[in-house]
Amino acid sequence: MFRRHRAALFATSTITGFGIASWITRTPAVRSELGASIEVMGIVLLGLSVGSMLGILGAGALVRRIGTRPLVVLGGVLPVVGMLLVALLAPAQLGAGVWAGLFLIGFGAGAAEIGLNVEAAAVERAISRPVVPVLHACFSLGSVVGGAAGIAMTGLGVPVMVHLLVAAGVMAALASAAAVMLRPLHRAGAGAAAGAGAPVTPPEREERRAPRARSVLTVQVLLIALITLAMAFAEGAASDWLPLLMTTGHDAPEVTGSLVFTGFALAMLVGRSIGTPFVARFGRAPVIRVCAAVGLVGVLLVVVAPTPTLTAVAAGVWGLGIALGFPLAISAAGDHPTDGDRRVSTVATAGYIAFLAGPPLLGFLGEHLGLQLAMLVPAALLVLAFLAAPATRAPAAASEGQQFAPATS
Repeated sequence: MFRRHRAALFATSTITGFGIASWITRTPAVRSELGASIEVMGIVLLGLSVGSMLGILGAGALVRRIGTRPLVVLGGVLPVVGMLLVALLAPAQLGAGVWAGLFLIGFGAGAAEIGLNVEAAAVERAISRPVVPVLHACFSLGSVVGGAAGIAMTGLGVPVMVHLLVAAGVMAALASAAAVMLRPLHRAGAGAAAGAGAPVTPPEREERRAPRARSVLTVQVLLIALITLAMAFAEGAASDWLPLLMTTGHDAPEVTGSLVFTGFALAMLVGRSIGTPFVARFGRAPVIRVCAAVGLVGVLLVVVAPTPTLTAVAAGVWGLGIALGFPLAISAAGDHPTDGDRRVSTVATAGYIAFLAGPPLLGFLGEHLGLQLAMLVPAALLVLAFLAAPATRAPAAASEGQQFAPATS
């Protein structure tokens, strides 16, 4: 059961990465078709962030009422519909339609985010093996594949409509397979402590509701939320603006912008794929500190890079650095015997606040200061993540030998 269920979770996460990368690699072309300025493009990108934020806020309330399955399925279906809207309406120069399509992509991804992470954390506890980092590695894998396809489509001069329609078809196939394989552990009314998803009766839910609501917002949870906000902002800044930074800041061709973003996504995939042994050896907090420091170096190099080549190298350092930050923060939030799901919801919401605020803020700064200088904002947030890293240490009372629940000896 676990194998098929994990495959469903990983497939849904891959859909999100593939869909967003397919869109990102064509942002310069879509901007040209819409005739939009950088500031206006920031508003268009806001559709993705608003959708994500509303999706995750709704999911946080619904995960206990209806379980995770509907949310994960929604995360597979809505991005397909959104991609179809972007594909059909961008060539028609309907900016509002592109905004609506991005909204649906973001809403689906946001609704699924809580369900995916809660399910991944539950499977992680059940099998005592890392699942959350692999889940996010699948997102990066989807980003790499989508980015590579975007590079090819851009280089061959394939119209935006054709490219995104093909992407929507691939996403629909993955979503169908994931829906069939889903076997959620966390069902409606189940608490995080019921690792196998045993339902909690209504009286029990009433007895738990008050103390859980009072206890979830601790100093530790707020610091972990700060880390997710910083890492999500840094990831979103690269995803939203690297292609445009290359085409507007360095006068590079569109295919170069797509290539740089794909290199960033590939660096994140490498970091998430090879980083797990380091977490097991050194613990979450030291690894997050290294992530923040290396990511900071990459962002600062992007700020000062005088050439497209150096910017491309810096983007790779940026992606490699922040790769494990978000999934490790989510894993740390779920490290609780009873409040894991609510803590995951809280810190993931902080991450989507970053996705909501990032595009318009960086678009405004990019219009007036240039996109390179605007990247000082994610750099400053990574400094805060470095300082907050000790909050992700595993509970001292946990048994030794596992890093993805307790810390290793």
